[in-house]
Amino acid sequence: MILNNTRGRRVATVVLASGLLLTVSPLSAPVQAAAKPKPSISGAGGYLMDLDTGKVLYSKGNGTRREMASTTKIATALTVLTLKGVDLDRKVTIKQEYRDYIVREKGSTADLKTGDRVTVRQLLHGLMLRSGCDAAYALADALGKGSTRSERTKSFIGMMNKKVASLGLKDTKFDSFDGISPGGKTYTTPSDLTKLTQHAFKNKIFRAVVKKKFYTGKAPAANGGTRTYSWENSNTLLGSYRGTVGVKTGTGSKAGPCLVFAATRGSKTYVGVILNGKDRFNDAAKLMDYGFGSNDAKSLKLRTLRPETSPN
Repeated sequence: MILNNTRGRRVATVVLASGLLLTVSPLSAPVQAAAKPKPSISGAGGYLMDLDTGKVLYSKGNGTRREMASTTKIATALTVLTLKGVDLDRKVTIKQEYRDYIVREKGSTADLKTGDRVTVRQLLHGLMLRSGCDAAYALADALGKGSTRSERTKSFIGMMNKKVASLGLKDTKFDSFDGISPGGKTYTTPSDLTKLTQHAFKNKIFRAVVKKKFYTGKAPAANGGTRTYSWENSNTLLGSYRGTVGVKTGTGSKAGPCLVFAATRGSKTYVGVILNGKDRFNDAAKLMDYGFGSNDAKSLKLRTLRPETSPN
């Protein structure tokens, strides 16, 4: 090292192995801020993306396809909402088969009553807030094509698969309309599910439904009277984590606890996914803190669900 004195300032000139000279002034060297460490999450899969730009901020386990449980219902809702000429005020008669299906599969339910006439719009609320597999069945049966329930539901699942294929989501596939996968072939990856949700958020009705903590609506009952349906959103981040705007929970024996989440603060909206996470809500809060540069996860107090609300 050779020390020179130039106009009273000490400057270090370092001779590099390549023969080049590097001059560094200790008085003018920039200070580099340490990068914010990425959060540690319990989920086997995780993802965080800027909704508007598509910029990826966080990814974990994205190379593995996993079952997705009731987060499947994002695709169910999107398929309904993008059907050409769909009438959201069309009344669908609830069949006993939908209730029998819930009992047989031990699925989460919107507790739809046989013979009631519920609109497609109401079914979307029962689907996305209460995670009703009976609501999913009713939508698939009503909007699929065919002469039998089996043909219509199979047709509807085909529509779901065509939807994700049209979006270029090559690692997502469905063999069910609600996430109860008979063959284990309803699967996705964190990035695919996030991108599916990003697309769904372009639909204003979807956005309006998934941000609601509660929904109450009336429907013509089978006995000729009127029945009131009231559903609470199982996503407890709503009303607990500042800015949360959706979107869907899911739990399955193989899938584990799953969550698709989104929050808006100012002009920024972040959307992301937790798959098979033991602490999915806190995982989501950590990821959103990472995006927003906040520290709210440490003091997060989740909204308490009513006892009858589905945990899915």
